[in-house]
Amino acid sequence: QVQLVESGGGLVQAGGSLRLSCAASGSIFSINRMGWYRQAPGKSRELLATITSGGSTTYGDSVKGRFSISRDNAKNTVSLQMNSLKLEDTAVYYCYCNAKRGVIYAYTDYWGQGTQVTVSS
Repeated sequence: QVQLVESGGGLVQAGGSLRLSCAASGSIFSINRMGWYRQAPGKSRELLATITSGGSTTYGDSVKGRFSISRDNAKNTVSLQMNSLKLEDTAVYYCYCNAKRGVIYAYTDYWGQGTQVTVSS
């Protein structure tokens, strides 16, 4: 099994910055994509950013220009730098990785437990 643990969430004022981190551990043979989602009350899970093992990134329209994703392949970690935070960024943030546990296993999505980010006025 692959486990992911997020950290760095908390309360921040609008216009401020916050950095989230996620560490993957367990039976990891290979990790393809890593990324971040968020889910606000009453809304579906929203894809924020992804990054491949080679460093190619994608961003959701709502966070382009404000959020930046990065990863450390040697440490199996992924981070999300969030700047110019808005009230509507309040949500539970989840990291994920698309990983293979071994040569006989298919690539599978794994999820962290989530970390709360609350943006205040």
